Amino acid sequence: MNDQIDAAENGLSLEARDVAVTFTSRGGAVATALDGVDLSVRSGEIVALVGESGSGKTTLARALAGLQPTTGGEVLVDGEPMGRRGRELKALRRRVQMVLQDPAGALNPRHTVYDSVAEGIRLHGLARGADRTEERMVADALSAAGLRPPERLFLRYPHELSGGQRQRVLIAGALALQPQLLIADEPVSSLDASIRGEVLALLLRLRAELGLGVLVVTHDLGLAWNIADRTAVMYLGRIVEAGPTEELLTNPQHPYTKALLSVVPETDRVEPVVLQGEIPDPTRIPGGCRFHPRCPELASGAAAAAGVDVDCRRALLPVLPASGGCACHLVAARQSVPS
Repeated sequence: MNDQIDAAENGLSLEARDVAVTFTSRGGAVATALDGVDLSVRSGEIVALVGESGSGKTTLARALAGLQPTTGGEVLVDGEPMGRRGRELKALRRRVQMVLQDPAGALNPRHTVYDSVAEGIRLHGLARGADRTEERMVADALSAAGLRPPERLFLRYPHELSGGQRQRVLIAGALALQPQLLIADEPVSSLDASIRGEVLALLLRLRAELGLGVLVVTHDLGLAWNIADRTAVMYLGRIVEAGPTEELLTNPQHPYTKALLSVVPETDRVEPVVLQGEIPDPTRIPGGCRFHPRCPELASGAAAAAGVDVDCRRALLPVLPASGGCACHLVAARQSVPS
């Protein structure tokens, strides 16, 4: 894997800048999946993108991987707009690989482990003229994903593997292309607790040994706490709070972040916050702060006491920059009060 280490050392910067994505239903309704998102991830760091189902996390991940066209804003690769032609996207896939949420569904049940990992190698012609054979590339990728000795798995099928092994095969298939960045969508949500720890340890090792960057998409702030350098919290198509993980999770500012953190088992000293209702329909995004229909601070009267309750319901918040911060009228009001 020396060539992969060399590739990772060259570095990769992937950035969403004011990205928007909308979908139009057959009936003509327009659903806003992303509505002005700034986020960056680089080689050598792990970033967690956290939020409930329906927040837009997977859509953003797919946009960053070049799998989802944007309707506004842009995705930058090393500071340059992402190319959309076939050849440009194929080159990007060598550098940015996505690891899907459900390994049982992502792996072809008719393909052996060897063929599943070799698929990308063949598609990109990596073995032609290389100093390693295809078999060696597959074995190295499986070994890097923690499946050793790799040859014992070559002829096995997905149904013969455990959940953790299937997840590692998916990761191996991504590593076979020698990427600089992995985008992992809920990589451990379907795994037992003990296996979750092993897969997270693997991602940390890949960052340390290969210099890979990792964007982890998850609904679990506890996972972010254990693995991420930076964390971005997403709600209904926008990032509402972002920053260094330790700072964000030890001193959360946004009411939504506090609610998510309150149900993490490791934070048993935090009073549980029960959010009312579900994330609103993306075809009918609320005015003002989009979190206000569920906001405990607004419901408790804290926002009214600070004089921002009308703003919460009516005033739009600016897009949060990739450098981080908190998009909340109440937080802004509290921070503007002289100490």
